[in-house]
Amino acid sequence: MRSSRRSVVDPFIVMDVMEAARALEATGRQVIYMEVGQPGTGAPRAASKALTRAMAAGPLGYTVALGLPELRARIARMYGDWYDVDLDPSRVVITPGSSGGFLLAFTALFDTGDRVGIGAPGYPSYRQILRALDLQPVDLPTALENRYQPVPSDFAGMDLAGLLVASPANPTGTMLDVTAMRALIEATQAQGAAFISDEIYHGIEYGAKAVTALQITDETYVINSFSKYFSMTGWRVGWMVVPKDHVRIVERIAQNMFICAPHASQVAALAAMDATDELQRNMDVYRANRALMLQGLPQAGFTKIAPPDGAFYVYADVSDLTADSRAFADEILQVAGVAVTPGLDFDPVRGHTTLRFSYARSTADITEGLARLKDFMNAR
Repeated sequence: MRSSRRSVVDPFIVMDVMEAARALEATGRQVIYMEVGQPGTGAPRAASKALTRAMAAGPLGYTVALGLPELRARIARMYGDWYDVDLDPSRVVITPGSSGGFLLAFTALFDTGDRVGIGAPGYPSYRQILRALDLQPVDLPTALENRYQPVPSDFAGMDLAGLLVASPANPTGTMLDVTAMRALIEATQAQGAAFISDEIYHGIEYGAKAVTALQITDETYVINSFSKYFSMTGWRVGWMVVPKDHVRIVERIAQNMFICAPHASQVAALAAMDATDELQRNMDVYRANRALMLQGLPQAGFTKIAPPDGAFYVYADVSDLTADSRAFADEILQVAGVAVTPGLDFDPVRGHTTLRFSYARSTADITEGLARLKDFMNAR
């Protein structure tokens, strides 16, 4: 059967690594998972209890396309609590995960062939979703001196239709401060381009609070998710904030693409937002894991790393160890039983000499994984 040109997208390598790790585990080996950005904890207990009550009360059918009004209102209140931003709940759109948010944003903002700038290294699915929609991703090779975040000079004169940034970023964990975020927004607007801010790791920060683009402008798309800070990856529920005059645009597309985000997940998400004590206990684990990684990776021989500001990743330059990060990651998996992600996922040009380590799992797993990495490198 024929297939479309748009279907020719690259695989998400981290998922291939995850599958290889599962296959190895099926042979009886114990694998330490440092490849995927998935919290080791489940949804907050309050979320599960709320869903149980809702299911007992009656069937969970479609919601309106924009999402449960009470969830949209609660998210808007969070922006006041976290950032001192007065957000109209009508601008909040509930989505089937952040992936659904990207599909809606790219469809609402761009036409076939439009060029959209994305920082490299960066989340690989940006590139593939854009391609699948017949849009042209433009990798902006970011510099170490800019902490692997784009700066206006990276896209000056490029005639972009849009710019997508992430802070905290995947795979580096670096963040944009207010000055850097404002400079990117102003440079994008000067080109008549759209600005999209991926904020799915907000809440997972180790020093300064992450900056939302909404602190600077209403003329932006902000995409977020319950997957990371709220520890609800498999529930597939997220949200986006759009300008007031784009709400109906996004609503029409959402009605036809998704009907709505899963009702059950929306109920659980609403309850999760008030599970502050449990969520902060998760953060205590990430802080402890981060400290272990920043000490243990150099001891194992991965010395070219930088402390992440947020998220739960360490991005390592391994150019002194390999010129083939995919083969190196496979060797680490097969010999040490530790799954890590080759940098090719995040930077097709320079990623052959980088690895990403995730520390989202339990502290016991991180401790064991670091010990295995040290033994592997000592024996190499």
